[in-house]
Amino acid sequence: MTEKYCIVLVTAPETDARSVARALVQQDLAACVNILPNLTSVYRWQGEVEEDIEQLLVIKTRRDALEALKAAVVEVHPYELPEIIAVPIVDGLKGYLDWIDESVLLQ
Repeated sequence: MTEKYCIVLVTAPETDARSVARALVQQDLAACVNILPNLTSVYRWQGEVEEDIEQLLVIKTRRDALEALKAAVVEVHPYELPEIIAVPIVDGLKGYLDWIDESVLLQ
């Protein structure tokens, strides 16, 4: 069992999801980003109940890259307060976890 790795969940508008995902992979902060389309988000923002169609980014990375990844999301994301939630990966296929190690490079 390990908590060296994590999955980071980020929602984004359809128009921006791909560019956020590409930025994270290009900056070596994520090994892979899956984009799940047509997510309906209902949330409270500035006292009002809002509803938007978004896309969910499922980001595979290492925990030691998390702070840099959060900073990169904030920089490229169009929202004033983007959703960034990290969930530990407690186990996985060794070869896949090794691939995350090889793909995520801290500057």
